[in-house]
Amino acid sequence: MSNMEITNEQEMTDYYLPTAGDYFSLLKPRVMSLVIFTAFIGLLVAPGEIHPVIGFTAILCIAVAAGASGCLNMWYEADVDAKMKRTASRPIPAGKIDATSALHFGVALAVGSVLIMGLMVNVMSAVLLTVTILFYVVVYTMWLKRRTAQNIVIGGASGAFPPMVAWAAVTGDVSIESITLFAIIFMWTPPHFWALSLFACKDYENAGIPMLPVVSGEKATKTQIMLYTLAMVPVSILPWYFGFAGVFYGATAALLGGMFIWLSFALYTDKVSVDENAAKAKKVFFFSVFYLFALFAVLGIENLIGRVL
Repeated sequence: MSNMEITNEQEMTDYYLPTAGDYFSLLKPRVMSLVIFTAFIGLLVAPGEIHPVIGFTAILCIAVAAGASGCLNMWYEADVDAKMKRTASRPIPAGKIDATSALHFGVALAVGSVLIMGLMVNVMSAVLLTVTILFYVVVYTMWLKRRTAQNIVIGGASGAFPPMVAWAAVTGDVSIESITLFAIIFMWTPPHFWALSLFACKDYENAGIPMLPVVSGEKATKTQIMLYTLAMVPVSILPWYFGFAGVFYGATAALLGGMFIWLSFALYTDKVSVDENAAKAKKVFFFSVFYLFALFAVLGIENLIGRVL
């Protein structure tokens, strides 16, 4: 083999080497950003004091654990991701990273995040962080997602744990307030993901994932979105009711909740198939992201103002 051929072969090998960006993509950074934000607000509003370095460590551990969960989810679902337009470009189905490397990377991050949380923060937050990872990877990804249309209802608890973990990082325990923050995200998750599944229904159907629109159809999914939204709004006002949020938060939760209900009702009463017009389903989905961000942002801002005054 000539030197030129060796050089060309080496260049092709280097071209296919995974980059830092490929590994970062395994962490589902967009999902991670909302997890970090809700966890930070949980840390902020928790009673008591925490050293800034310990607080930063707690948030970092939660972020790494969330990324590890996303990585292990991609490892387990690589076959499904390859069948869906929305996920086919992810690192494993795209051939950028092999599944074994992704598995090792995810396990290392998961174990490391829990160990550091336990050693540098406290045991309770480490236990809750472990539960969060196991719930997402084992309960949701491996057990529920391919078996039942209620996968997101039960499995969605994994996304609701981060503010509770952060609260425990400050207080060392679980309280009605941290459970309330958990409940808000838990009730928010089904309408959020079912709105997504409405306009991504064909993808889920092709991949054999029994999301609610695939199993029960559009009408049943729209009904469930409406019902969960109606149940979610009173839950979102509980921080004001329990006294760890003020009137401004309560009013904001009521206003945003009313808007969420209105959009869900518009989707529910829409006679046009989502296949023909996905606009209203997308409005519910994108508003739901803004809704959760705004709700926790107001909670955090109000808390900061209260401390200053």
